[in-house]
Amino acid sequence: MKIYTKTGDKGSTGLFGGMRLSKNHIRLEAYGTVDELNSSIGVIIDSLEDINLKEDLTQIQNWLFAYGAFLATQPGKNPGIELPDQATAIWMEQKIDQMELSLPPLKNFVLPNGHLSASFSHVARCVCRRAERRIVALHEVEPLQEEILVFFNRLSDYLFTLARYILHIHNIPDQPWKPRSK
Repeated sequence: MKIYTKTGDKGSTGLFGGMRLSKNHIRLEAYGTVDELNSSIGVIIDSLEDINLKEDLTQIQNWLFAYGAFLATQPGKNPGIELPDQATAIWMEQKIDQMELSLPPLKNFVLPNGHLSASFSHVARCVCRRAERRIVALHEVEPLQEEILVFFNRLSDYLFTLARYILHIHNIPDQPWKPRSK
């Protein structure tokens, strides 16, 4: 099988199910950003040493692939895969709660830096928020299941907490934002 098909050379692409859309369609923006997020999480994984965090992030990557496939499927067609459900958001909440047990209370905004893995987590958080915005835009024209909206909202919280947790396990304090007064 060749990697190039030439079917998209004029600015359209095919969804699973056969429908073709312009490459700037909001649906493609949504699943393209989910793909970018998945790659960003791969960078976090490759920068970490903690095997448990790597396993958690790999699980998240699998969920992202499922949502990407769902978003790349023609509306009304069955993608033929199991999608994350409410239990997935609960899983992320539990992981957030576990990490927060060892973190100092958050009293300020924090700068997204301090350790390479933490910075990668902040970049992934930003990409996650963009994916969420693209999915919400798609949801406004093609209603989606509520679980997908919850998933991306919770995932950005997870990635923020992960960045702080990575700093903690490396004994690096959060760097608070120090706004200048007028």
